[in-house]
Amino acid sequence: MIGRLRNLFGDPVLAVLVVGLSLFGVAMVYSAGQLDVPDPGVAGAWKMQLLWLGVSVTSLLVMVHIQTRWLEWVAVPAYIAGIALLAATLVIGTGLGTARGTKSWIDLGPVMFQPAQFANLATILMLARVLGRWREPPRSVWGLWAPVAIVALPMALVMLQPDLGTAMVFGALLVAALYWAGTPIGLMFMLLSPVIGLFLSFHSLLFSIYIVALIVFLRFYRAYLGESVAVIGANLAAGAIALPLWNSLEPYQRARLLVFLDPGMDPRGAGWHLIQSRVAIGSGGLFGKGFTLGTQKRLAFLPEQHTDFIFSVIGEEFGFIGTVAVLVVFGLILWRLTRIAERQGDPFAGIVVFGIFGVWFAHVMVNVGMTIGLMPITGIPLPFLSYGGSFLLASFLALGMVQRIAAEQGKY
Repeated sequence: MIGRLRNLFGDPVLAVLVVGLSLFGVAMVYSAGQLDVPDPGVAGAWKMQLLWLGVSVTSLLVMVHIQTRWLEWVAVPAYIAGIALLAATLVIGTGLGTARGTKSWIDLGPVMFQPAQFANLATILMLARVLGRWREPPRSVWGLWAPVAIVALPMALVMLQPDLGTAMVFGALLVAALYWAGTPIGLMFMLLSPVIGLFLSFHSLLFSIYIVALIVFLRFYRAYLGESVAVIGANLAAGAIALPLWNSLEPYQRARLLVFLDPGMDPRGAGWHLIQSRVAIGSGGLFGKGFTLGTQKRLAFLPEQHTDFIFSVIGEEFGFIGTVAVLVVFGLILWRLTRIAERQGDPFAGIVVFGIFGVWFAHVMVNVGMTIGLMPITGIPLPFLSYGGSFLLASFLALGMVQRIAAEQGKY
C-alpha cells in the first residue's frame, strides 16, 4: 500500500499535512460564519470551500499522473495563456471582498476565479525552463535580464489591476528561483537594490547614506563599471519616482500603508482591520475561547474574517497554542518542499519546487504578518486556510507538481 502511494505521491507526509490543514481551513471558514447577526454570504462559505477542496483534491490526483518533462514542454504555452488571462482581467475583471476596488477576478457566472493565482504557476514553470538551462551562474547583473523579464510582465499586469499583495508574490518567486538556480547573492542584492532605494527615498538622510553604502559595496564587489552605473542609476530613478508612485496609489492603498506605521491614526477607518485583528488574537490568550466562540468574530468586529483574517479567528478561538500549531504545520510543509528540491538532479524540477516554496512562504509571511501588524494589510490569503477557490485549486495543482517531481526522483 505504501509502495503504491509512493508511486503516485512522492511525499505522502506532505500530502497529508496539506489535506489536513485544508480540512481544518474548512472548519475555520465554518466558524467564521457563526455570527450573532447572521450574514448569509459568510455563513454558507464553508460549503463552497468544501466543494472547492473536493475539486482541488481531484485536480491533485490528475496532476500526479503528469510527467515532469511534460510540465517543461507546456511551460511556454502555459505562460502565454497566463499573460493573456491577466490582460483580459484588466478589461473584463471585477473586484471581490477586500479588493472591491480592483480588477482581479473574472466572473464566469456560477464561479469566479483569479487568473493571477494560475499565472503564478505558469511563471514558475517558465522560470524553471529558462534557469534550468543555465550551465553556470551569471557573472553580471545583465545576465539576469531573461528571468527578470519573465516575471516583470505578469507582475506589471497584476500591478495595473491594482493588486499589490499578489504582485509581491511574483517578486518572491523570482527571488526563490534565482537563489535555487545558483545566482550569487551579490548579484541578487544589486537586482533588488532599487526596491530598497524606493522605500528609503522617503527619508532623504537615510537615502543618502544608503547610496553611499551602495557605492562602497559595488567597489568592493568589483562590479563592472557599466553595471555599477546602471545599479546606481536605477536606485536614483527609484528615489525620483517614489512620490509620483505614492500619489498614483488608490486612497485605500495609501491608507493601509500609513496605518501600518500608526494604526491609531484612523481607528474607525483604515486602522480598524489591524486594531480588531490584534484584539481578537490577543483576547485568545493561551488556549483560546473555543471553536466558534470567538466574540470579536461573532459580533462582526473582525472584518473579512473568513478570508484575509482567518488567522485572527484561529488566534481568538484556539489561542497561542493554536496559532503556534498552525505555524509549525506550515513550517513542516515548507521544510518538506526544501528537502524535495534538494534531492533533485534535474535543475528544472528543483527550481519548480523551490519556486512553489517561495510563493507559499510569501503568502504565509505576509498574511500572518499583516494580522499582527508586522506587514501592511494587502489582502493576501493564507494558504489552505483562507476562503477562496482559485487559490486553493492553484495550490493543489502546485502540490500535484511537487508530488510528481518527488515520485520521479532518481528515475531519470
